[in-house]
Amino acid sequence: MTDSHKPDDELAGTEQPFVSHLIELRDRLVRAAIAVAACFGVLALYPGPSMLYDLLAAPMIANLPAGSTMIATNVISPFLVPLKITLMAAFLIALPVVLYQVWAFVAPGLYSHEKKLVMPLVVSSTLLFFVGVAFCYFFVFGQVFKFIQSFAPKSITAAPDIEAYLSFVMSMFIAFGAAFEVPVVVVVLARMGLVTVEKLREFRGYFIVVAFIIAAVITPPDVVSQLALAIPMCLLYEVGIWASGFFIRYSKAPDSATDQP
Repeated sequence: MTDSHKPDDELAGTEQPFVSHLIELRDRLVRAAIAVAACFGVLALYPGPSMLYDLLAAPMIANLPAGSTMIATNVISPFLVPLKITLMAAFLIALPVVLYQVWAFVAPGLYSHEKKLVMPLVVSSTLLFFVGVAFCYFFVFGQVFKFIQSFAPKSITAAPDIEAYLSFVMSMFIAFGAAFEVPVVVVVLARMGLVTVEKLREFRGYFIVVAFIIAAVITPPDVVSQLALAIPMCLLYEVGIWASGFFIRYSKAPDSATDQP
């Protein structure tokens, strides 16, 4: 006979006072801030803010006319911009520690089947964001800057401002990093039951249109960057559809599983 008795709630008795949660949250935030500060200190010593900026500006410098350099129109820009880049790099390096602190804070309130879903999603979303940033830096920037410079009139000497360049780079990094999170979004929507895998397959054609619209809005008005963002989004959507079925089975709650005789 099938035992229909449901097990006790595994989270029963684990409740903590609200003040305890605030104290733990403070401690987690402090540890994450210390990790970022430590990475910032190391990067400030070596390779240093100036070298980090030169590394970030390399794709643009490589496509400027011979003898051209970037300029600073603000008095303190040569000081602040490299420091901002160092802080950004420190946060990216410390991101695994930051995400671990987030995971350690929310894990006690999750069921075991929910933990099976959250940890893989945290790891995969971090890796996908890094892959998106790397794809943007190593491939998209070179193609975009080359394309833009090919249209520049001969009477114009290109000398981009370093603050404007930092703003452009940050927006592109965020756009590509977020776009590469498509599989994670698809998996979460399917696992929450908001959509089914069959509906996701039916929506494939509409998503292709949406991807090209998003690429046209958030990237520069050139074909290269738009295609470089839209095509990976479409491919990653297919990856998300495939992964949804796996994660739905992998993170199924015990009481939703089929009873065994």
